[in-house]
Amino acid sequence: MLSQECYKKIDRELAKYPADQRQSAVMASLAHAQVELGWLSPDTMQEVADYIGMPAIAVQEVATFYNMYNIKPVGQHKITVCTNLPCALSGGERAAKRIKDALGIGFRDTTADGKFTLMEGECMGACGDAPVMLVNNHQMCSFMSDEKIDALLEELNK
Repeated sequence: MLSQECYKKIDRELAKYPADQRQSAVMASLAHAQVELGWLSPDTMQEVADYIGMPAIAVQEVATFYNMYNIKPVGQHKITVCTNLPCALSGGERAAKRIKDALGIGFRDTTADGKFTLMEGECMGACGDAPVMLVNNHQMCSFMSDEKIDALLEELNK
């Protein structure tokens, strides 16, 4: 299921830890698998568990605990809006509504064309930059005015 290139990346993560602590690379390994496949199916989690030498349930516990892992299919672009209180009070609710209205979806929904999934997020550690959102777990967007949201959606929709 995972490519040889993905396994090479996982091997680089495993090399950072002593042989008897391979489980320490589980988060990075799941991240590499998710980048390659878009989400972490039960089969993918089993494959990572087998490769690292961990019980599958332990890998699943990690994947379901952290919200950066997709345990269900998501759109090509996953937009996570911080809705913790500081961001909510500083425009997070407005930003989320703007995206909901523009895409015609709610939180935890995916557009019919499969391009966008909208998620609520917990604190992203940038309260002073509110409203804050994360695109595909890799691109942090700060001070998201309506104009910046519109430009982001337009760019991602290309």
